Amino acid sequence: MLKRKPFIIGVAGGSGAGKTTITNEIIKELKGIDVAVIPHDAYYKNNNDIPLSERIKVNYDHPDALETNLLVHHLKELCAGREIEMPVYDFTNHSRKETGIMIKPAPLIIVDGILIYVEKSLREMMDVRIFVNTDSDVRFIRRLTRDMKDRGRSMDSVIHQYMETVKPMHIAFVEPSIRFADIIIPLGHSEVSTGLVANMLRESIFRRGLLTVEH
Repeated sequence: MLKRKPFIIGVAGGSGAGKTTITNEIIKELKGIDVAVIPHDAYYKNNNDIPLSERIKVNYDHPDALETNLLVHHLKELCAGREIEMPVYDFTNHSRKETGIMIKPAPLIIVDGILIYVEKSLREMMDVRIFVNTDSDVRFIRRLTRDMKDRGRSMDSVIHQYMETVKPMHIAFVEPSIRFADIIIPLGHSEVSTGLVANMLRESIFRRGLLTVEH
């Protein structure tokens, strides 16, 4: 059990901005430090009780599509030194699986997602907030490739969703949330930016007493 509050970092940005890449590179730079990664999109609301034909019509880029209050509760549990069962979301069927993943408390918690700075209760739990600011064309191409390859979507469906909900919701919610960021990483990522962030995190974790020696 942790004796001190974990250090919580947020990694936000538009769909396809490179949030997962940044998260993985930070973890790589912080080798030897236990990290718990909590993706916001694991907390899409459970719509298993409605037909698939209706599920696909849900606006998944609006804050209301996410069970953020459960994520906040889970972060509080981890901060209290208690294990959580993080939901697992099936993007192919737009549904939450019955069994989640057990996540243990860790000195560093990384929360990533496009809308993590929209809800005040969530963003105020974070010690550092990062925003990955990537060009819209690059983000769209990455999303198109990912959704067709990993989520079984057609090109037409990805384009339709992007124009109908992704782009408008990015303008309405994601883009304005950049004002809450402490650190902005432009044009995706670089070794310099992730290295600087990793060093800052390592020092902050050490100062908080979550590590006995600096790595």
